[in-house]
Amino acid sequence: MHPAGLCAACLGSLGLLRLLGAPWPWSLAATFGVCLGGGGWRLLRLLVRTAPRDLFGLSVLLRVKYQLRRHQKAKNTIPKIFQEVVHRHPEKVAFIYEGTGEQWTFRRLEEYSNSVANFFYQQGFRLGDVVAIFMESRPEFVGLWLGMAKVGIEAALINFNLRLDSLVYCVATSGAKAVVFGGELASAISEVNGMLGKNMVKFCSGDFHPAEVPPDTKHLDPLLRSTSTSAPTQIPGKGLDDRLFYIYTSGTTGMPKAAIVVHSRYYRIAAFGYYAYRMRPEDVLYNCLPLYHSAGNIMGVGQCLIHGLTVVIRKKFSASRFWDDCTKYRCTIVQYIGEICRYLLNQPVKASESLHCVRLAVGNGLRPTIWEDFTRRFRIQQIGEFYGATECNCSVANLDGKVGACGFNSRLLPNVYPIRLVKVNEDTMELLRDPAGLCVPCRPGEPGLLVGQINQQDPLRRFDGYVSPGATSKKIATDVLRKGDQAYLSGDVLVMDDLGYLYFKDRSGDTFRWRGENVSTTEVEGTLSHILNQTDVAVYGVEVPGVEGKAGMAAIADPKAKVNPNVLYQELQKVLPPYARPVFLRLLPQVDTTGTFKIQKTRLQREGFDPQQTSDRLYFLDLKLGRYIPLEEHLYERIRAGKAAL
Repeated sequence: MHPAGLCAACLGSLGLLRLLGAPWPWSLAATFGVCLGGGGWRLLRLLVRTAPRDLFGLSVLLRVKYQLRRHQKAKNTIPKIFQEVVHRHPEKVAFIYEGTGEQWTFRRLEEYSNSVANFFYQQGFRLGDVVAIFMESRPEFVGLWLGMAKVGIEAALINFNLRLDSLVYCVATSGAKAVVFGGELASAISEVNGMLGKNMVKFCSGDFHPAEVPPDTKHLDPLLRSTSTSAPTQIPGKGLDDRLFYIYTSGTTGMPKAAIVVHSRYYRIAAFGYYAYRMRPEDVLYNCLPLYHSAGNIMGVGQCLIHGLTVVIRKKFSASRFWDDCTKYRCTIVQYIGEICRYLLNQPVKASESLHCVRLAVGNGLRPTIWEDFTRRFRIQQIGEFYGATECNCSVANLDGKVGACGFNSRLLPNVYPIRLVKVNEDTMELLRDPAGLCVPCRPGEPGLLVGQINQQDPLRRFDGYVSPGATSKKIATDVLRKGDQAYLSGDVLVMDDLGYLYFKDRSGDTFRWRGENVSTTEVEGTLSHILNQTDVAVYGVEVPGVEGKAGMAAIADPKAKVNPNVLYQELQKVLPPYARPVFLRLLPQVDTTGTFKIQKTRLQREGFDPQQTSDRLYFLDLKLGRYIPLEEHLYERIRAGKAAL
């Protein structure tokens, strides 16, 4: 019997006995007997082992809901909430930029963002206009989108690794009227200047060489210094459920998709992290994640803007400097993705790793195999592992440190937070349905697709989708948990145990995770096929023992043995970011296709990069040599043993 059914049976028995006039002690004893007789020991075990976790989770949920309603009633936005923080402690340090060591107080961030708001308004940008931001992580990045939001301008946060077609696509699909780029990325903008359109306004921030930027570029920094730092008088008529900015996420359609982030979503993600992991205003958070991602810009920076924490911003992650930075700035919280934890464990032991003040590590992707090694070696009291995506409405969190779990859902009160694992065809990822047409819930131990019931009136359950309506519709299913409902399809397969703990199993569809990035197989296939004159290509992720995520592998149809792997690599370096370049190549006579010419990858993924599984030519990307080398048995064993650099 389902635990909730046991609860109903027990309560029903108790109510019936009381109606019949039985005394309380006898009623309770009899009810307890009914429960035990109906499998109540399982219920008792669930209560004992999960009640503290579930009650704390419920308190976090209610607290976030209360705060959201309060801000909705007050018609607040993220800039207005930030202004309240500034008023509380204007001289407190908001950001420490590790790149230069400079410190930004809350007053400085407020004044800088005010200058941004006033300047862009003076330039004619208005409510609902979009401006793309393309720069590496630094305080100005935050000040730019925050300032734009103060006058209702929506920022498109562009991945600074993108180049050429991908870069142009992301800027164009956002509908941006202007782009602000960092001086360090001037050459990338110059490469695509002719493709951005004649009407695209360009601003450069930071140091740059005049010869490197397009001739019609304006230097933003001196313009901002000559603009008023007072709060803008043109307050937009925006509320908590209106658009704040766009974050790009890889998906099954090929190119990155612009996910809509509304003010309430930004608040929800940051507030959940704050309350779930018992953060405090005096905490110092170390953030080495890119600010074009929701992890770095919402979960990390959001603690500064909404709750007044000091955040250390590092331009790029450095395994050798990580604990030195944490010790130097007396950080108490660090952010991670799974790869970061592995890189840190691979570093030689050093004094700073035992001198730091870090008590909490927050992130996602920490594998169970290194979880305890990480906490033990670096003396981390709590791991705040969570699961979520920028646009999803079914985020979950590990609140009690259960090793390997990315979150939980209550077995006793599953409807409090309406998420489910539902059965799918693992080859096609098509939802399986019962005779009534509803999705089939998974039992404990059964892997399934995570879905979240949609309610647009509830900030915790709304789904705002993407700029593209077509991309949005593909993530919504109907008649999922009950007739007439709608649910968000996460695209990820998880599994739940008997206590309700959730464990990440796999990323379905046409993406896989590598080096902290979602890699779109469709995009990489298209790029490879174009370079190779429309050759059939299948791209997929393969597991490498001891390594987080999946390494990219490309199977290329090469019946006449004309493909030169290293000429191909030279071309890939020009058009794909490092994380999207295939680690393994497989050159074969032909790629398997269906009757409708869809590429089949099941067999290829199963055989992986094992040379004993195929007679096809296999290659491995040797980063030290900077080229592909033949993958034979000895090299295969070195890769499996973790002795080859990936």
